[in-house]
Amino acid sequence: MSAVRSAFNKASNDYDDHAFLQKEIASRLDNKLEVITKNAQVILDLGAGTGLLSKNLLKRFPDSQLVCLDFAQNSLKNNQSNNKICANANHLPLADNSVDIVVSSLMMQWCPDLKQLFSEIHRVLKNDGLVLFSTFGPDTLKELKKSWSVVDNETHVNTFIDMHDIGDQMLGAGFQSPVMEMETLTLTYQTVTDLLRDLKAIGAQTVSTRSKSLMGKDKFKLMMQMYESYRTNDKLPATYEVIYGHAWTQSSTPLKGEKQSSIKVQSI
Repeated sequence: MSAVRSAFNKASNDYDDHAFLQKEIASRLDNKLEVITKNAQVILDLGAGTGLLSKNLLKRFPDSQLVCLDFAQNSLKNNQSNNKICANANHLPLADNSVDIVVSSLMMQWCPDLKQLFSEIHRVLKNDGLVLFSTFGPDTLKELKKSWSVVDNETHVNTFIDMHDIGDQMLGAGFQSPVMEMETLTLTYQTVTDLLRDLKAIGAQTVSTRSKSLMGKDKFKLMMQMYESYRTNDKLPATYEVIYGHAWTQSSTPLKGEKQSSIKVQSI
């Protein structure tokens, strides 16, 4: 966890310049709040970082108190919100039943213990409170994973959790009728190196681009050669499986198009 925090701290100053995908997903997550008529006194932006989502939330809920929480202090320094807390999401320094809405964009994939995370979110939410989030699914960076898999059996790319497993963790934490959605977004690059630079620039250092050994350099070269098999229209694709989820602390009025069930999976 300290390595992840360090990576995000280092990337904080240039993060927004490279976070095209993150900005787009934050915007799409914010749009899902259009159907919320709930009177929210306190909103928690969990994993707020530099404020890609925070800016939208401030505009959407101008009369609410927005609390921005992140474990990377340098990222928070670049967040323009007034209420900022540097803390671990698994141990929220907030009182029980004190938050109306928890919104989190692309933070949960960095949390190794989702059971603890959702338990904490459930604890701080008020009765009839809402959690709404986005995260990455297992098919994220599948081209990079497959290219590395030809080279060796080591883990070079982060592993992401299936949305059904996320829904199960939410149910276990006490949330009612989680609703999960998924969509696939694809970025294109001229070279594999361009992709890896983007990942490093946003703190997602899934792959080491440096190697002191000849064997390491040969493996890296072979991986890049394998990635070339995905080239289409002179571009290399990088696939992202984006998962959106929401649930209430108690049975509540469904969001538009939602049906009450144990776990509802919707397509976008």
